[in-house]
Amino acid sequence: MDSLSKIQKDFIGLNTKYTLANGEKTRRIYLDSTASTLMMGAANDAIKSFYHHYANTHSLLHFSAKISTNEYRFAHERILSFVQADPNDYTCFFTGSGTTAGMNRLARVFRDYRPHHPIAVISLMEHHSNDLPHRKHAKKVVHVPLTNHGGEPGCINMDALEEILRKHSGQVNYVAMTGVSNVTGIINPIYDIAELAHTYGALMLVDGAQMVAHLPVKISGYENPLRNIDAFVFSGHKTYVPGSPGVVICRKDILSSIEPEEVGGGMVDRVFVEKYTITETFPDREEAGTPNIPGAIGLAAALEVMDRIGMETIFEEETELISDAMEKMKLIHDVHIYGETDCNICPRAASISFNIAGMDHGLVAAVLNDYYNIAVRNECFCAHPYVQEMILEDVMIEYPEINDNVYKPEYKIKAGMVRASFGLYNTTKDVDFLINALNDIIVKRELYKTKYSINEDGNYVHESFRPNMEREFTISGFVDDYFQSR
Repeated sequence: MDSLSKIQKDFIGLNTKYTLANGEKTRRIYLDSTASTLMMGAANDAIKSFYHHYANTHSLLHFSAKISTNEYRFAHERILSFVQADPNDYTCFFTGSGTTAGMNRLARVFRDYRPHHPIAVISLMEHHSNDLPHRKHAKKVVHVPLTNHGGEPGCINMDALEEILRKHSGQVNYVAMTGVSNVTGIINPIYDIAELAHTYGALMLVDGAQMVAHLPVKISGYENPLRNIDAFVFSGHKTYVPGSPGVVICRKDILSSIEPEEVGGGMVDRVFVEKYTITETFPDREEAGTPNIPGAIGLAAALEVMDRIGMETIFEEETELISDAMEKMKLIHDVHIYGETDCNICPRAASISFNIAGMDHGLVAAVLNDYYNIAVRNECFCAHPYVQEMILEDVMIEYPEINDNVYKPEYKIKAGMVRASFGLYNTTKDVDFLINALNDIIVKRELYKTKYSINEDGNYVHESFRPNMEREFTISGFVDDYFQSR
């Protein structure tokens, strides 16, 4: 068995079973990886092994502290190596709450680093984590439109971006773009964008939350240095290690020029009654307090595994899978896929968002779960402007008054999509199971509509099926079993 095949079968939760509305108990098909991936078995085993040696870092005076300190240091080195960031020029540090914390941190850092450059430029396809922090901390945000292909949005419109940079020359602090859309999976040309941004004196920040687990990343080392990335953020929980922290990779000279955003133990050399001196050592100066050491070690283990397989190999494998899924979905007459679907025009990774004609997104997601045990996500995926742009015409048929200033709770039922997203563990069998389910749902569409009602929260609820999730897992139940078994 080759290393890729071995890893694909070694994820916690692949064989989880639930009882469906028809009484049958089947294996869950997990197609919600863009929200959070399953736990890689090797990473989980690495964390469990490390717990036998757990101690706090920043000490080398006892055995366990030596191991923790050394392996936590290695985790930083492993990440920089994985994303090909020169350790002489870049550092990485960990943050809480995934990519969101890192983006908020960098929005404040870049604001203070270049206070006389008031504008941040972002795209219309951004997740809220790479949109709202810039709205809050930059004096002005300019949104770049997307290319249009037969009415479907594609990648960043490079001509429009250059026009914005030219128009606001000398005023743009940075360009912040997603590497891969969390809605459509469309891959943006981030290195071309970086070159253009740098040409006009702007910095380049990348939301890499959907990149790192799916395709190779190269932050620095280009023959043309304008293609280097200034800062890059991603999440461990989207990289096969739930419970691991968010990661920020940033140029050291940017961080060194201002006081660290977070203060506390670990980021100082000395503290006196009247003053304190900040350490010059990276990443210590950016990581105040006790870090998530096990999460960092698990993430490093996962990246080590993926690097040994080869990210080009993983990308090729997943490209084939998502292309297969999209081509089969395109053959289903009543399924509408959002975003440019020609991968030669706009390559994709990880995600496909769609709707079924005549069915609300919430109903489709509920039926896929209750009758087919396929876990997908629905609604707007924390990317409201992007989703609204793609579905607005359809929603306006029923609610012609809808716009940016008029939005009522009942619009939620119509204003959204269904997203199927893929990871290392998904196979062509999973794709075929999804396709068969979609075809079956369309045939039984009217029947399923009679089986559900909408509750006060705007969610579709089955008329009689009430899954007993407490039977599957609760914390108190787990503790009860723990004491009863000992």
